[in-house]
Amino acid sequence: MDAYRRANRALWDEWTAVNARSTLYRLEEFRAGKNKLNALERAEVGDVRGRSLLHLQCHFGMDTLSWAMLGANVTGVDFSEEAIRLARSLSEEMNLPARFVCCDVYELEQHLQETFDIVYSSYGFLNWLSDLETWARIVARYVRPGGFVYLAEFHPFAMVFDDAVQQAKWRVSYDYFEKRMLQFEVSGSYADRLAVVQQPISYEWLHSLSEIINSLLRAGLQLEFFNEHDFTVYEMFPFLKAQPDTIWRIPEDMKRVPLMFSLRARKPLG
Repeated sequence: MDAYRRANRALWDEWTAVNARSTLYRLEEFRAGKNKLNALERAEVGDVRGRSLLHLQCHFGMDTLSWAMLGANVTGVDFSEEAIRLARSLSEEMNLPARFVCCDVYELEQHLQETFDIVYSSYGFLNWLSDLETWARIVARYVRPGGFVYLAEFHPFAMVFDDAVQQAKWRVSYDYFEKRMLQFEVSGSYADRLAVVQQPISYEWLHSLSEIINSLLRAGLQLEFFNEHDFTVYEMFPFLKAQPDTIWRIPEDMKRVPLMFSLRARKPLG
């Protein structure tokens, strides 16, 4: 593991405790039995009863265990020891069978051998990946023939806009085609901006839609659908409007841009 991923792992170790007590994650609701998956991924993934599901970059496992609530046989993977420790604790506490593997996604083949009906990742995972081609190959390796990959993620186009601007307007701050590693000063976490953390810098990467989709196609997967969405699952920009269904929408008097995308890609039989 390189120095940048080690630094990011230290950050996510800190963020685990911060996020677990935040109002964004609402962990106590989950402990009380509330499924934390959004309507989007539940509808687009479909019935998971009796199916094996591998959740990559699972953080502390609330979504992984939510799939278990729906009947999937789940395995979660994350590089944060603190996150995996909490995920295993939640699995035991809530009597939800699950396996959790602590390793970097790029090192997964050293820890896990079988294949799965579904490989799943969601919301804030792509910007932590330095090498899409290797990632896509690993993703495809874990899908059994006839199975599929499902991704729900923040739209790369939305990443070009300043997320600190208070006025209800779009202000471009980042290059959509940026290829350099980006360094950001850490201020709390995305779930609690006021939290105190010791890791000073995060290291992240931007990926265009064409890079994301083409990496999966080159890995041998076949695209079934690709959807763009004008809403998001957290307050990505200060001017977004909260909705009762735990999503955030662009104000009606603003021009809409895509805030998220989702896709499903299947591994051919034979």
